[in-house]
Amino acid sequence: MQMRRLGAHGPEVSAIGLGCMGMSFGYGPAGDRAEMIALIRRAVELGVNFFDTAEVYGPFVNEELVGEALEPFRGQVVIATKFGFALDPAGGPKWVGLNSRPEHIREVAEASLRRLRVEALDLFYQHRVDPEVPIEDVAGAVGELIREGKVKHFGLSEAGPQTIRRAHAVQPVSALQSEYSLWTRMPEREILPTLAELGIGFVPYSPLGKGFLTGGITQDTQFASGDFRNILPRFTTEARVANQALVDLLAAIGARHGASPARVALSWLLAQQPWIVPIPGTTKVHRLEENFGAVEVVLTAEDLTEIETASAAIRVQGARYPEELERMTGR
Repeated sequence: MQMRRLGAHGPEVSAIGLGCMGMSFGYGPAGDRAEMIALIRRAVELGVNFFDTAEVYGPFVNEELVGEALEPFRGQVVIATKFGFALDPAGGPKWVGLNSRPEHIREVAEASLRRLRVEALDLFYQHRVDPEVPIEDVAGAVGELIREGKVKHFGLSEAGPQTIRRAHAVQPVSALQSEYSLWTRMPEREILPTLAELGIGFVPYSPLGKGFLTGGITQDTQFASGDFRNILPRFTTEARVANQALVDLLAAIGARHGASPARVALSWLLAQQPWIVPIPGTTKVHRLEENFGAVEVVLTAEDLTEIETASAAIRVQGARYPEELERMTGR
């Protein structure tokens, strides 16, 4: 597996990481625990050292899963987790708002350390910007944890350019995590130039369009109960029919390289900047191996030009999130 550094201040990680959320949360029933542990350890065998989780995934159970799976590899892997949501005090798999107050950040860090079975959190992201707490206070709180040795690197997720700058001025930001793929290209407008200027790495989540860019989802696909794609405007039947043109483009490019649409989509991301590290998620070993094989696909300048020209003529239909969730991004 090739390695990349997350910006000027971040850790060295595998060029492709593993997003672990879907093993426990968001895509229907959780996977079998023993099978998910085996899948995570198979990723390590393939050379992956970068794993992504969060307290809210479950909540808590995904961190516990990742902690158990990676305990034998302590010191050899980089685990990213996140704070920033207020969880339902009555329990249950839901959040009830945002909370990035400094005292809460510390509470989350201490709990995540226990669940992940580590002595320091490698990368600690603010999951969503909390408009009630100045970002300088957030950065300062994480900075204290870094000085205490409980956190190694500070990250932000789905933050806007001004928030990134303000946070970075207080505590260097190692990485920003936001959605980015061939069907979600908003970061190219302001975010990527900001990160390049400041020396911050970029970690695209949903780099395969929540599975759509693999070509495995059609207009007839039925999602399980509890799969959040059931509420996403981009996954209506009409949107899927219209957006198939993007998958067809990836398949045509892939045919030249003997590569699947998923591998082409990930290779395209890797070609954008040397400090971009996508984190596709999966619950299937064969998909895991397919995704990480993207590092072997080298798109030519002609391929990249064709993708750019053809995708510009494809109008992706459907918002990526319902309005109330989209309002939580780009702050």
